[in-house]
Amino acid sequence: MQVLVRDNNVDQALRVLKKKLQREGIMREMKRRRAYEKPSERRAREKADAVRRARKAALKQARREGLVAMPKPKPRPSRAGSAAPAR
Repeated sequence: MQVLVRDNNVDQALRVLKKKLQREGIMREMKRRRAYEKPSERRAREKADAVRRARKAALKQARREGLVAMPKPKPRPSRAGSAAPAR
């Protein structure tokens, strides 16, 4: 993984790196590997993850088919210095 540092701005590069690590799931993996996980705990966690993924996929499919209402969009706060007029 590589992050470019522009204008010696290390803080911004560090933020970008953390965001990339988060997106890849590396932070979650490191947190999980800090302590030993018993095989029974691992199976239970993997099963719970599979159930969570299946529920999420089923909800997405139901929304696509119109069986479940789409979530209401969150109101976005307007920026103070933006060039576009607020709606």
